[in-house]
Amino acid sequence: MPQVQVKMRLKKIKKSIIITTLIGLLVTLSLAPIIWELITSFKLNEDILKIPLVYFPNQITLDHYTQLFTTHPFWRYIINSAFVASTSTILSLIFGTPAAYALARLNPWGSKIIISSILIITLFPGILLLSGLLEIVRFLHLGNNYLSIIIPYSAINLPLTILVLRNFFKQLPKELEDAAKIDGYNTIQMLLRIILPITTPALITTGILSFIFAWNEFIFALTFITREEMKTIPIAVAQIGGTTEFEIPYGPIAAATMISTLPLMLIVLFFQNKIIQGLTSGAIKG
Repeated sequence: MPQVQVKMRLKKIKKSIIITTLIGLLVTLSLAPIIWELITSFKLNEDILKIPLVYFPNQITLDHYTQLFTTHPFWRYIINSAFVASTSTILSLIFGTPAAYALARLNPWGSKIIISSILIITLFPGILLLSGLLEIVRFLHLGNNYLSIIIPYSAINLPLTILVLRNFFKQLPKELEDAAKIDGYNTIQMLLRIILPITTPALITTGILSFIFAWNEFIFALTFITREEMKTIPIAVAQIGGTTEFEIPYGPIAAATMISTLPLMLIVLFFQNKIIQGLTSGAIKG
């Protein structure tokens, strides 16, 4: 009997070692690009260009970070991206939340067709909309206007917002709504005062996903915004130049990448519990 227990215990230890090793490899592979960018942002230019590669430099520098804010209005780029991403996220939630509730609870005519259409729309890459949006922007004279990217961002994020919130609304008990109606609440009051506070995890999840998309979007911002003081972070990072025509400024680009990624990392870490709740809320019914 003791030998059987020892064998079972050894199997469990081996299994845990294998699982831990696999998880460690997965985490290492996932974080390797970020770690490499972080190390590069603190390297001297000589170490960055040295062959063979210098993985861990003996001397670190902050010149690449200071260069971003002395030679470029990088704070302005951060504020621009934050404004555009926040505004488009709020708009997608404002229009997507009542639409999701209507599809989940009110069962309008043709709701299945509407949901199928939303799913089909999510399959189309945003780049296919560029030529059509460019004509609209020209016709409405919205070039170098934040509306030219805020409205497309909100529209592209709407399907995801509707689908996630609809699943969350469907798994809420109807007794809450029945009790609210008995207390005299109309549909709008019930949605604002009772349903929305309960759906906070789903709202945060969809809001963060929408924010990340708007923060990282490149093509629309590059096409519709050309004024230097109105550029967003992805455009600013892509257009960082060196001191000479043929120099590639690896250090400043790495520093800019880390700065532009840091707000997203902080948001995800701060709301990670709400994100998990929002993503798994529709997985179990009842």
